[in-house]
Amino acid sequence: MGKVLAVCMSERRGIQKTDVKTARFVVDHGIESDAHAGNWHRQVSLLSADKIEAFRNKGADVEYGAFGENLVVEGLDFRALPVGTLLRCNGVLLEMTQIGKDCHSHCAIYKQVGDCIMPREGVFARVLEGGVISVGDDMEIEPRLGVLPWQAAVITLSDKGAKGEREDKSGPAIAERLKESGYEVIEQFLISDDPELLKRHLIRLADQRKPDLILTTGGTGFSPRDTAPEATMAVAERNVPGIAEAIRAESLKITKHAMLSRAVSVIRGKTLIINLPGSPKACMETMDVFMGTIEHGMGLLRDEVHDCAR
Repeated sequence: MGKVLAVCMSERRGIQKTDVKTARFVVDHGIESDAHAGNWHRQVSLLSADKIEAFRNKGADVEYGAFGENLVVEGLDFRALPVGTLLRCNGVLLEMTQIGKDCHSHCAIYKQVGDCIMPREGVFARVLEGGVISVGDDMEIEPRLGVLPWQAAVITLSDKGAKGEREDKSGPAIAERLKESGYEVIEQFLISDDPELLKRHLIRLADQRKPDLILTTGGTGFSPRDTAPEATMAVAERNVPGIAEAIRAESLKITKHAMLSRAVSVIRGKTLIINLPGSPKACMETMDVFMGTIEHGMGLLRDEVHDCAR
């Protein structure tokens, strides 16, 4: 059980939020009139009060809202909670969607004191049920009915696609296949064949949004710009060679060109990352190999499966 110490908002981005004491939370939007509200996964930002107090103890004179947080709550360590946690406060129901964030352009508080705890300690949520939250209200973790659905992200790698010179058909096909299999696709986007850009997105997704699965498509061949395997291995914490080996073995039954695939499969944190080829047909054929099997491995990563015996 936690207690709300501040309800903060700002009317425009790039400035510190101020404690308005009470606010209305709108479903799939966020706080009414808040600059960061919108139809995305970071509708509401939350910070644990003890993290702010620890920052103050270092000599920084900061008010609630200084780090861009919407809610300051005492008694709950948000950073220790998993993505997907449900938080209930009055009639408002929030679902945690991200832990931490990248800080590309430093906020006002960073420019003042040289540090900001939001990228390290802040979490984000979307509004599932709306209502009013005020200072002094209690917040608690609400048990989730049923198991959290598998969550996945899909990244397409294509220089021509990024320039608008080619339509991306693989990414949408993969996403649709995942949805048909009961997955929630939390992000789907296309980027150029840039290894540094792919690494940044893989790290961001695995460390902050924490999906069960990330599928990349494209960039696995012999071309000088085909660097998806190298970028994927660069962010890996553990290798999972069996998936890529199984894909190649089955694909060789269809085409000899399968031996030219350099795709890899790895784990970062609790996220499984698998490289897929670039064509929609080949993507569906490779997904036939592992769909229905990887759920056991992802269950182990979630710590929901404990018995591996046949």
